[in-house]
Amino acid sequence: MPLEESQAQSHSAKIRELIDALQNVLFGQDDLIELVVAGLLARGHILLEGLPGLGKTELVKGLSKCLALENKRIQFTPDLLPGDITGNPVLQETEEGRKFVFQEGPLFANLVLADEINRASPKTQSALLEAMQERRVTVLGTTHSLPAPFFVLATQNPIELEGTYPLPEAQLDRFLFKLEVRKNSAEVLEKIVKNREIGIEPEVSEVMSGETFAELIEATRSIYLPDVVANYIARLVDGTHSPQSKTAERIKFGASPRAALGMASAAKAKALIDGRINTSFEDVEAVAVPVLQHRIILEYEARIEGNTNRQIVEALLKEVPRQEMDLPTTLKED
Repeated sequence: MPLEESQAQSHSAKIRELIDALQNVLFGQDDLIELVVAGLLARGHILLEGLPGLGKTELVKGLSKCLALENKRIQFTPDLLPGDITGNPVLQETEEGRKFVFQEGPLFANLVLADEINRASPKTQSALLEAMQERRVTVLGTTHSLPAPFFVLATQNPIELEGTYPLPEAQLDRFLFKLEVRKNSAEVLEKIVKNREIGIEPEVSEVMSGETFAELIEATRSIYLPDVVANYIARLVDGTHSPQSKTAERIKFGASPRAALGMASAAKAKALIDGRINTSFEDVEAVAVPVLQHRIILEYEARIEGNTNRQIVEALLKEVPRQEMDLPTTLKED
């Protein structure tokens, strides 16, 4: 059922309260915080990349407190095993005798912080694949549903650092956004020095209940997606593959249909944050880079030339017009 404008404005006000609270947790990262909230409203998982000490973990912990959601943290290390994440059957004494009983792992929470995810081996990383896509885990042939809502917010260090493993493409594709946490300016560092102490977490109050946030997620799904905007999303994703696209010449592997679905959901979330009932071209452009940059693999020559995934997506946005330019009927006939 489509939202009314008054409902959208009311929902936007609640979301702004959440964003304001998170801005008191992580200083100087306003755009990043808004995108994190948009990603959650779109029911997406989020990958935060940045050097250690920039506040990635504090942001996730603050988010769980603001929403009063059950959260658990998994510290990824090279010796972490898949069962340490999903849980394992444990032999126990029961009324029916000794039998294996499944003990839930830390993955069973509403908000899971996968800290430094790229420090674990690919085998351990793959334990998240089913959970992130289907929101369930299967252990020894038995399927266990995860709590609802379920989000994975993962942090990773740049791959150039020692002791890191690149995430497999299949797992990267399951993250709605990849967001870069940039270093702070001198002004922001001064604010941090004045307001923070080592070892003391910032005080965060509950902004809304998990039930209220679930209502906002449902409201996001009710935002209208015009046909022209849906067509724009389709052409952007197709532009990462199309032989007619100059940008695609620098891309070895393009984005999947999951990217198009994610971009549509994220654009709806951006519209709701702004208190609108329709998505726009601007909404799509605001989320295109975080949706696409981790889903494309560049050609070797493009990387040698110094191109980054972000730069390629930005070039694609300039190349693909918002609307298809149809010729007049008389010219088509000629």
